Parts: sequence; structure tokens; C-alpha cells
Amino acid sequence: MTSSFGIALFILAFMAAIGAPIAFAMVASAVTYLLLSGQDLALSSEQFIQSVYDSFVLLAVPLFITAANIMNVGSISDRLLEFCKAIVGRFKGGMAQVDILVSLIFSGMSGSAVADAAGVGKVTINMMIKTGHYTPGYAGAVVAASATIGPIIPPSIPLVLYALVSDTSIGYLFLGGVVPGLLMTALLMSMNTIIAHRRNIPAEDAVPLRKIPGVTLRALPALLMPVILLAGIYGGATTPTEAAAVAAFYALLVAGLLYRSLTPRTLYGVFVDSARSSASVGLVIGSALIFNYIVAIENIPQTLSQFMVGLELTRAGFLAFTMVLFLLLGCVLDATTIILVIIPLFLPSARALGVDLIHFGVVSVVNCMIGMITPPYGMLLFVVNGTTGIPIKDIVREGLPFLYALFLALIVIAVFPDLVLALPRMFGYQGL
Repeated sequence: MTSSFGIALFILAFMAAIGAPIAFAMVASAVTYLLLSGQDLALSSEQFIQSVYDSFVLLAVPLFITAANIMNVGSISDRLLEFCKAIVGRFKGGMAQVDILVSLIFSGMSGSAVADAAGVGKVTINMMIKTGHYTPGYAGAVVAASATIGPIIPPSIPLVLYALVSDTSIGYLFLGGVVPGLLMTALLMSMNTIIAHRRNIPAEDAVPLRKIPGVTLRALPALLMPVILLAGIYGGATTPTEAAAVAAFYALLVAGLLYRSLTPRTLYGVFVDSARSSASVGLVIGSALIFNYIVAIENIPQTLSQFMVGLELTRAGFLAFTMVLFLLLGCVLDATTIILVIIPLFLPSARALGVDLIHFGVVSVVNCMIGMITPPYGMLLFVVNGTTGIPIKDIVREGLPFLYALFLALIVIAVFPDLVLALPRMFGYQGL
């Protein structure tokens, strides 16, 4: 590692420590490196533009963001809540179970944990608190934990970003996330059931069975969205990026024409919010890929790969090492930064050690999602706090049992790769 790169790393760490946006920190460190190493400063702009505008894959990100925003304002989430309450509200801790189930369904539409927590999560928190059976901290903890399912069940914005840096198939990554996402859902619901029995949290008023078909019918257009999305991808009709466009257009049709819950004013707000969010994500992506260019110049991934191979780690040992590292980094770094900057450093090592990159990608993204509910830099903690005012310390305290459940899910999918790879292999994935 050269002195120029060392100084660039110091600037990156210093700016991140004082609270500067991570995108600005990476750009500043990259420009410093180019300046100190005597290279053309225009390389930073060139890499930024090429990274963002030359990637068809990245177009899926703003489209999924738009789809999620339309669903949050277009009463789609309200109909999903009604459906989920009819299905699981009758059980102990029913309202919390409703939130977990609706997060599972909503994740099949948006691919964003933040969209889940800020949109439908805010509604379910209010519903839980109003019953008087849940503390605000517990309601916030359930929402934050269940929102981690969003980027695991397809579609998934983090898996799109992983596909970008690893050159793996988005379609196979999406398939690989199905079983882990269902496992996370089952473990979170099981933990909520245990806590509900311990605290004697009652069930909600059961929706009569005769009303369930009507509730299902009202929610059916929304429930069909993930089916249409995945059928298009795996039926060969669309690429994942084109499927994102279909998802956004379908959400617009359902909310605007079928449910008639979009006005020109709200639609304008959706597009403005989507543009802002997309610009924010694009800035992080572009700056991370500038930094990755510098890392490649320094030959860091290959050096790290040789070092890891020299340690004679097994595939299990490598996965264990990276899991612990990503969990620790998740406490202080944003998930997008880990996926775009840290994970690429380990991809050559994974290839050299024979680790399947689809399995590695899903395990890594689950790691990053767990990081989103761990302090001090837990993005979902900030989102729930910002939208509801619930103190972060209360969310963290009540969220520990759900964190343990997610840890268990992570260990299981890491130890048993077939849970990730079974569905991709059914659709032709060869792997290692």
C-alpha cells in the first residue's frame, strides 16, 4: 500500500468519523489520492460518469424506489395491512405478526428496507401502540427487525448492487434470497410468539372467515405484483431492470386507476421523493465506484486474496471470518458502502477458495441488513426514530430478541448453502 493510499484512507475515516456524508468522504479521499499520486484529477469525474451512466443494471434502483413510494402513498399498503390482519391478527401478538407478514409481502414489491420501515412500518407502529398492548419500543423494534426482510426477498436493491460489483446474475441472486427471506420471517414470527405468550399480549379481534375472501380480493391486485415481477424475470419476458420498470408502472396503474388513490399532487410528490432518493443512492454508488477504481490501482483485492489463500482457510473459515467482519462493520458503516466498497475486496478471495458467489452474496447482504438494526449506525433505527419519535435506546433494548433470531437465520443459511442455491439450481444455475 502506497503512502498516497494511506493518506486517502485516513481522510475517508476522518470525514466519516465527524459525520460527513459517506459519498463526500469517498470523493474527497479519491481526489486526494489522485492529487498525491500525480494522476489526472479528471479521472474521478470520468469514473463517476462511467460507473453511473454506463450500467443498465443500476437503472433498476430508481425504478424500484419509485414503485415503493407509489405503494406507500397509493393505499396499496393499507389493503395489504387489512389482508395480513385477517390472516394472522387472530393469533397471540397478532398486530406484531401482521407487521412481519406485511413486511414479507411488501418486500416482494419494493426491495428496500427503508421504504418498508418508513411507509407501512409507521402505520403498523401506530396501530400497535393504539391497542395498548405494546410498548412504543417493542413496536419500533418489530418494525425495524421485520424491515430487514425487504432486501432479501426479491426484488432487492442491495442484491442489484452486489450483482454490479460481483458480475453475477441478478436473477439467480433474487432466487437465492427467497428461502432465506422466508426463514427470517418464520424466526421473527416465532420470536414474537414466544414474547407474546410471556407478556400475555392478546390476539386481535378475529376477522370472520366469511369476510376473508372479500379482503383477499381487495388486496389481490397488490398481491399479484411480486408474481408478475418474478414471472417476467424467470419466464424470460423481461430482464431484472425491465421488470423494475414493469413494477413501477404496475404500481402506478393499481394505485391510480384501480384504487383511485393518487392525485396529481401526490404523484408529483412521489416523483420528487423518488428523484431525491435516487440521486442520494446514485451519489453513494458513483463515489464508491471511484474509490473501487483506486483500490484496483493499488492491487488491494489481489493482495488480500493471496494473503487469505496463504492462511489456508477453508470455505467455512472464510465465510465465518467475513461474516464477523461484516457484522462489525455494519455497526459503523452504511449497508450500501459495505456492499460497494468492502465486499469487492473479498471477491477474488472467495473465487480462489471456491466459495459460491451467489451464496456469498446472499449471506453478505443478510449481514448488512442485520447491521441496519445495530447501533451506533443502524439506519433502520434512525428511520423508525425519525418517523415516530420513539427513542433509539428503547428500540435497541426491545429489539435484542429479534436480533438473536436474525443471527440464527444468518448462521443457518451460511452453514447450509443449499437453502440459498436450491432454487437457482432449479432454474439452471450451475455454480461451483
